[in-house]
Amino acid sequence: MASESKIVEHPKKAFGWAARDSTGVLSPFNFFRRETGEKDVAFKVLYCGICHSDLHMSKNEWYNTNYPFVPGHELVGVVTEVGSKVEKFKVGDKVGVGYVIDSCRSCQNCDDNLENYCPKYTVTCGAKYRDGTITYGGYSDSMVADEHFVIRIPDNLPLDVAGPLLCAGVTVYSPLKYFGLDKPGLHIGVVGLGGLGHMAVKFAKAFGARVTVISTSPNKEAEALDHLGADSFIISRDPNQMQTAIGTMDGVIDTVSAGHALLPMIGRKLIGGSTVGGIKETQEMIDFAAKHGVKPDIEIVPIDYVNTAMERLAKADVKYRFVIDIGNTLKESGDTCGYHQHFTRVGKRLGISQRTSASSESSGSRVSSYAPGDLE
Repeated sequence: MASESKIVEHPKKAFGWAARDSTGVLSPFNFFRRETGEKDVAFKVLYCGICHSDLHMSKNEWYNTNYPFVPGHELVGVVTEVGSKVEKFKVGDKVGVGYVIDSCRSCQNCDDNLENYCPKYTVTCGAKYRDGTITYGGYSDSMVADEHFVIRIPDNLPLDVAGPLLCAGVTVYSPLKYFGLDKPGLHIGVVGLGGLGHMAVKFAKAFGARVTVISTSPNKEAEALDHLGADSFIISRDPNQMQTAIGTMDGVIDTVSAGHALLPMIGRKLIGGSTVGGIKETQEMIDFAAKHGVKPDIEIVPIDYVNTAMERLAKADVKYRFVIDIGNTLKESGDTCGYHQHFTRVGKRLGISQRTSASSESSGSRVSSYAPGDLE
């Protein structure tokens, strides 16, 4: 059951968008963050990715959401203040925060740099800090976090694509590394071609693997092969294709939530599960992505499009991750700085009904979105 928590007024005013109940509808929300402690890093949020878990938690579908709920655990920005004992960061650095914002730091998992498996880890949004206050996420103008949980963003990695790497990126990078699937020449299968799947393809290719995408959707074949660079494509509903593929792969990354038959898993096959990654591993992943040009394909949206983005996400209508332009569109007055209004005028002039490509790159693409109703 969702819990309604008292808002403790920390000294630092902040602003974002929040869901107040299980309808999941987001709207402007004033709140407070703690002062920058001696080991804290404060930063201005410029971009925040939209993860499918934001949708689940906004609607309390996991029965553990604390309201008001400010989503967002793929947030990136620029440091504005550091505590007196901070050693790794300075004002002006590009940084981000992922899914985990605190842990006990004394258990075996924490000692092994696996804070994501700490029994007492704290999620960046919708959970509670040790003092009982709610954790507010990245659909907001600022963040304060202990430096241990802050990720440095390399200068050559654009901030708008960095956010989704902090969740989708490390979620597939971690098992590829842990299970030894990061060696050149291996044959890796990727089940599903959504936000996680497309990142699995990109990381596996960057590791030097041969990649086969396995999907129920034949219409994703061209996208997988021509755009994402996969080497082959299997339609999982085709028994002949599936039979032919048996025994040909060194490992399979499954990114979908659908159930699977148990029989193919026998034969001493190793089955494992993982969630996001530890802080050290996340930093390693970000550095690898920057070095090898691994970037998610994103669709940039203004904050006042977020409810529409959530609706589209529920229908899998995005290639492949939404990213909110917090820095240019989140204004406490409710004004989106002309962002939506400007794009509306351009949309009318060009006759665009929903979205248009803003730019593209070989290893990642960007799209800017418009609210359909604004283009009438």
